Amino acid sequence: MPNIIEIDDFSSPDLDAFARLTQARLRNRLEPEKGIFVAESPKVIGLALDAGCKPVSLLVERKHIAGQAQSIIARCKDIPVYTADNDLLAELTGFQFARGVLCAMRRPQLSSVEELCAGTDRVAILENIMDSTNVGAIFRSAAALGIDAVLLTPSCHDPLCRRALRVSMGTIFQVPWTRIGSQPSEWPQQGAKRLRSLGFKTVAMALSDTALGIDNPQLAAEKKLAIVLGTEGDGLSPHTIASCDYTACIPMSHGVDSLNVAAASAVAFWQLRARSTITNMISLHKNI
Repeated sequence: MPNIIEIDDFSSPDLDAFARLTQARLRNRLEPEKGIFVAESPKVIGLALDAGCKPVSLLVERKHIAGQAQSIIARCKDIPVYTADNDLLAELTGFQFARGVLCAMRRPQLSSVEELCAGTDRVAILENIMDSTNVGAIFRSAAALGIDAVLLTPSCHDPLCRRALRVSMGTIFQVPWTRIGSQPSEWPQQGAKRLRSLGFKTVAMALSDTALGIDNPQLAAEKKLAIVLGTEGDGLSPHTIASCDYTACIPMSHGVDSLNVAAASAVAFWQLRARSTITNMISLHKNI
């Protein structure tokens, strides 16, 4: 029997995760053992549960308790399910409550780079990307286009923020990810060294007169490749470019100098996908 609780006091500390805690406080409060993130929509919450994330509480629009949130409530046994009508929930959260359900969940314990990269051929490195929409979109492309894992530099935006999760359509729970270092000083020199010790060659996606075209066969021939993407505007730091084995760019037309980093990631992931991924795609197509 679900533990349905009608909201009658907005000031209740039990609602802090949905109403009052900033992203930083959700992430850092009692972290790592009790850090919290908030997932939105049945699809995203379902993928988080599939990935083993532990639910803490649900916030559900009343009309969805017996509707689109029913299966999620059934999977989250014994946790409180706070509910009210849409207008009250929008007032509580500060945004339009459009998808019917939010779930506060425990943050998962991150793996080491070495654990995460074992047996992988293609990984993406996100350097200091601070736009949550771009982070979510890159994860979605990574999931769709054969990237085995995503590594984030210490200053990169949190993939478990609500907007990144929503933009990714929950694929953040389908692509393994972790931080490459805990302090900004650990990237790029120490990070690049760790990748080389794991057998990876690194390619910096950057504008340069000496950059290879992304379709250069030398890049596709690399067995293990780490694709390094930089923040919108500034791009990759000069130290990062110097630390990488290759620099590559996407050929542009009509005087356009570059793509948005999320769009560029999709092009790069598709062009540089591992041969094993191509073989699997061909086999899948033949079997359809």
